[in-house]
Order: sequence, then structure tokens, then C-alpha cells
Amino acid sequence: MKTRTSIRWVHRTTLLVAITGALVLSLAGSAIAQEAVAPAKPTPSPQPNEDQARGIATTDTVIVTANKIEENIREVPSSISVIEDEQIENFHATQLADYSAYIPSLQVNSQGSPGKVTISLRGLAPLTSGSTIGTYIDETPVGSSGLYQAATTFQLDLLPDDISRVEILRGPQGTLYGANTLGGLVKYVTRDPSLSAYEFRLGGGISGVENGVDPGWDVRAGVNLPLVRDRLGARASYARNEIPGFINNVVNGQEGINDGTQQSARIAFLWEPNDKIRVQFTALGQKIESNGNGIVSLNPVTLQPNFGDLTNQVFVAEPFKKEIGLVALTVNWDFDWATVTSATSYSDITTDQRTDATVGFGGVPVLFGLGAAGLSPFDVGLDLQKFTQELRLTSKRDGRFFWQLGAYYTYEDAVQSQLATLQQLDGTPYPGLPVLAALSIPSTYEEIAFFANASFRFTDWFKLSAGGRYSHNDQTFAQVVTDGVLIPLGTTPGGSEEDVYNFMVSPEVQVGKDQLLYLRIASGYQPGGPNVALPGVPPAVDSSSLISYELGWKSEFFENRLLFDVAAYHIDWSNIQVGAVVNGVGVLVNGGEASVNGVELTIAFKPIKELRIGFNGSYTDPTFSNAVAGIGALPGDRLPDIPEFQGAITVDYYLPLRRGWNSHFGAGLRVVGDRKSAPDSGGSTPGTPLAYPLDSYAALDLNADIYNKNWTFRVFVKNLTDERAYQTINPVSNQITGAVDHLSGIPIQPRTVGIEVDYRF
Repeated sequence: MKTRTSIRWVHRTTLLVAITGALVLSLAGSAIAQEAVAPAKPTPSPQPNEDQARGIATTDTVIVTANKIEENIREVPSSISVIEDEQIENFHATQLADYSAYIPSLQVNSQGSPGKVTISLRGLAPLTSGSTIGTYIDETPVGSSGLYQAATTFQLDLLPDDISRVEILRGPQGTLYGANTLGGLVKYVTRDPSLSAYEFRLGGGISGVENGVDPGWDVRAGVNLPLVRDRLGARASYARNEIPGFINNVVNGQEGINDGTQQSARIAFLWEPNDKIRVQFTALGQKIESNGNGIVSLNPVTLQPNFGDLTNQVFVAEPFKKEIGLVALTVNWDFDWATVTSATSYSDITTDQRTDATVGFGGVPVLFGLGAAGLSPFDVGLDLQKFTQELRLTSKRDGRFFWQLGAYYTYEDAVQSQLATLQQLDGTPYPGLPVLAALSIPSTYEEIAFFANASFRFTDWFKLSAGGRYSHNDQTFAQVVTDGVLIPLGTTPGGSEEDVYNFMVSPEVQVGKDQLLYLRIASGYQPGGPNVALPGVPPAVDSSSLISYELGWKSEFFENRLLFDVAAYHIDWSNIQVGAVVNGVGVLVNGGEASVNGVELTIAFKPIKELRIGFNGSYTDPTFSNAVAGIGALPGDRLPDIPEFQGAITVDYYLPLRRGWNSHFGAGLRVVGDRKSAPDSGGSTPGTPLAYPLDSYAALDLNADIYNKNWTFRVFVKNLTDERAYQTINPVSNQITGAVDHLSGIPIQPRTVGIEVDYRF
């Protein structure tokens, strides 16, 4: 068993090891790349043909791993979207929010910086600290399954370098992926090392954002080396993205306060000693640092900016830092009759955030007779170490009967720290009142699960799949208050354990050669957890669970030139976890029930070889079934931050040029409908915020590139018309009077223009 000191050493060195490996292999690649028999074809913007994989809405073959095996997306009886590396590069995507609006039923709302996002699928709004969406990197779950690491607010949001594709699985995935997958799963699939082809890539670019002061820029490098041809290969990469700021601070006149940096490094080894064994090791590190938040101060009545366009009022600087370290080992052993898979991982995630709480608590010194109001920084730190182990036995797929058996174990050791202080206007502490609250929340989460899935093809046109999962988790928790005047000092521990069962049943009918009709009934859950052990407080909150009923049709017409997919679903969500106050103590409770009805539509059309047209759309109707006092919801209220309609249109045209050069022109229009920032109760419940309206918006993105075997030159524009719209709106209240002082509006990315160059051989 590793000591806590050794665990922290692993965390601090993961990023360094990945970067060092990337640089060493890059230098080696420069020296021997000329020995390659045939250079790998460059990834960005290949000329379209029938064999190349595409994403979002296209008519070519797309491979996914939704069922933990490689399958054609057209043959999977579930609603899935894929963003592949080409779309990521064309969008110049640096975070989930850059392409989320192109995915049906997916909402990714930034809280002001990459790495600070909430994710919801199919209307399951994040209402508590635990996540309703699972996040994976390859075979590895990344992020906390517990309730005390603010998983809802700090979802996995990678700089997508060296990523092959991002799979978005809609609907509960509790059978195969377990906890926190009520709404679905976001899965990053990294590039595998090649055992036969050498590759070296180097690229970079520069961009400018509306209202920005300094330009943004990015660099990236990568190398692939077959160390022992057809047996052992290595791949390494490094990327850095400098984020340009576009928010001004009216307090001190500073411009571009939300600038920042993203870094990513990865090294991977693939060993195939024979045709039966496959071993892959990956070390990945990502780091996000921002100097402030992309937030605009809004008037709570008019919803217009208080101090002008893209301007905020910040009294205390709000830096943010997040580091992710991951090491993973996956072994596949083919025994002819079945394959054994072992997936082992260790991840370490630290997050540090400072929030300006001056509006809320700056007036406390007046109450204590210590002088005029001052400044109030509020610091939150999160530290999560997570170990996972999965063993899986998968049958061959050469008969009518297919099955999977598996076992899963995870252990999390986490700490959340909070520090709220008061400062005079010159930055010095108030005599006798330096700390409002200082506390830590250590917690552990341990889970063991067993799962089984099977399918049987009764005839050439009818197949039935089913699965189940049993999970047991034990959790510990304590609130340790060491200083301050707002919370009583002392330690209040808690603990919980629970057993959870999930299932999936899916009959499917092949209606003709290219028509798949399916029904999928599945369940998912969000783990419960312990509360503060105090009189009148529930000792634990139960797990939240749901059952989803999905009816889908996947079809292709005109020799696969027209794709048409539609899925309709109904979700019953019960034991929803929400925050509440019991005897003056903030706790978690099971607040009630909700239902979601929705329809998702995907159309892709290729009228000619060079032209691709795609359309994605969704209708989502999530409503509470009963009153939920903790969040001010009434029966029939819509869940917050969920648009009724959302859609996107994409157009891509490929034009061959001369002497080995080709060109590509792309456009995307993303449309997000009206939402409300809180349950639509009109603020009728005392003490709850008003449901502020979030207006619909449409944003146009353009990109174009020319490329050959080695070079790619790209230009892009995000939000061409500089649409000013807000992803989320949050009230900021004076905690002494209870009055709403102003609103924090997080705008979508203003107009951004950039150029990129890549060289590969």
C-alpha cells in the first residue's frame, strides 16, 4: 500500500514524466524518421473517400467502443455521437464547450474557465455536488464518484491533443460503466501507438478574440516510433494553448483578466509480443491555469451589463488551477474462445480556486463593529487520488451468442478544504477577525461491482441484448472546522454504505439491409453519501436513480449517401439529490422526482463525393413531478439550464487542387434555445433565486484549409457575428441582507479568428 507521501510524489511527477518522454521521443524521431518505409498519412482534413471515418453527422463508417468492444456505430442499438480528430482540429477546439452545441441533447456550461464546466445530457441538470455524467479516458473513469469533490462543477474538460475521437453516449450507462452515468457518458479515446509507421508532427497557431488585448497562441508536437517493428511502439505528445483574455475589470481597469494557459502531455507504449497479447501503458498529464473568470456583471432587473460590454467588477483576483495526472495499464489476452481484459489506473487531480466573496461577506466587519466593509477572498482546494481496477472476459463475436462478464473495484481518497477570510481595503487583515471559516472535508469512497452482458441473435433480423450490474459502496466523511466565526468549531464525522442494482434490456430488429429499429430500457444511478452527523440531520442521502425508455431508428438510403437517425425517449428520475438546510446546517437530501421526454434527430447527406451536409437537433422537456423546497421547484417546473430546442447545421466541401494539394471549406451554425437559470417557479418560494431567463442564440463558425501529404494551413472563425449570449446566469447575493446584488453572466466565446499550421512526416 502506497503511503500518502509517495502518492503525492506520483502526482507531482506525472506531468513531468509525460513531458520529458514526449521531448526525448521527439528528438529521437527527428533523427530516424527518414528511415520510415512509408510516412503515415496526415490526420487533418484528408480527402473524403468511402473508407475514412467521420464524426458528428456523416455517412461513412465510424467505430465506437460504447459496449467496450469496437463496433460500427450503425450497429449499436443506442444513441451515440462522435467528434473525431478532424472536427476537433477544424473547430480549433480547446475545451468541451467549443463543440458541445453540435451534439444533440448535450449541454456544457462553462463557469468562466476551461476545467470549470458542468455537463448534462438529456435534460438531467446538475442539481447537486455529485455528477450525473460519467467521464472516461479510454478504459479509465476520471473524476470523483463521491459527493464532496464538487464533481458537478469541475467535470473532466481536456485540451484534446493526441485524441482520436470523443464519444458521447446518451442515456444511462449503469450496466457497463457504473456510477454517475445517469444521463450518459463522455469518453475521450486517445491515439494508439503505431507498430509500423514513423510519424513526427509539429504545429502551432495564433488567434485573436473580440475585446482581447493580447493574442492567443498554441504549439503542439508529437512523435510515433516503432521501437521493435510490429511488436513495440511508442507515442508521445505535448501541447500548450495560451488563452487570450477578453473580460475587463472596472475596479482597477485591468483588461483581459480571464487569460490563462492549458498544457497537455502524454506518452504511450504499445506492446504486442504475439497475436494473442496486447499491452498498452499510458501516462497523461494536463494542467489548466487561469488568472480570472470569463464573467460579466449583469443587472438583476434588466439583465444588461452593469459596467459595459464584457466587463466585470472584481475586488479580489480569482485565479484557478487544475492539474490532472493519470497512469493506466491495459492488457488484453486472447484465449481463442474469449479475451481477458485487465484495465488498471491511478489518477491524481488537484484543483485550487479563489472566488471574490466581497459582495457576500465584505460587510461582516460592520456587524462586529470593526470598521467599514472590506474584501473577502474565498479559497477552495480539492485533492483526489483514485485507483481503479477492472477485469473483463469477452466472448468471440463469430456466433449468435455474445457475452461479457466483469468485475470492477475503485478506491478514492479525497480532501476538500475551504478558507474564507476578511481583509481591509489595503489587503491587511482586520484585528481580531482574520478568518470567517476554515475547514476541511476528508472523504473516502470504495466500490466493488460485478456486471454481465449478453446478446443472442435469434434470426438474421432479430437480436436481444440484456445486462445487469451489482454495485456496493462504502463511504466515510468528516467536516473538520478549525477556525472562524461563521461555523461552530469541531469535527462531525459521517459514513454510509449502499447496494445498487442496474439493468439493461434491448431488443433490436434489422428492417432491411440498412435499417435498424431498437428499444432500449436501461437504468443508472448517482451514488448517495454521508451527511454531517448532527441531531435532526439525515445520516445519509440515498442514491439517485432513473429508468430510461428509448425507441430508436438508424437508417441509410441511396447507397449510404443519406443517413437518418431518430431516437425518442422517456426518463423517470427518482430520489433526486439536492441541497437543503436542516436546523441551520447545510446538508444533502433526496428532494423528489422528475421526468424527461425528448427526441433526437441526426441527418447526414452526401449529394456528391465532395460535399457533406449534416443536421443535428434535439427536443428536451424535463419537468419536476413534485415540489422540491431546497431549490424552490414546484410540480411542472422545468429543470434549470436545459433548452427545449437545440440544433446545428454543418457543411463541408472538399476541393482537389493541383500537385498533390487539396482544400476544404467548412461552416457550422449552432442554435441553442431559451432556458431558465433555476426551476421556473418565478421566485415564489422565499429564499430561492429567481429563474432568470437565458435567451436563445445562434452562432456561426467557419473554417478553411489547404493541405498535402505533409503540410496543413488552416484559418478559422468562431462566432462570426460576435453573438453576445450567456451560457449560465448566477445570482450574487449579499449574505447579510439576502438581497441579490448583481448577476454573474458567463458569455459564450466572443468572435475569435485564428490561423494554424501543421507539418507532419
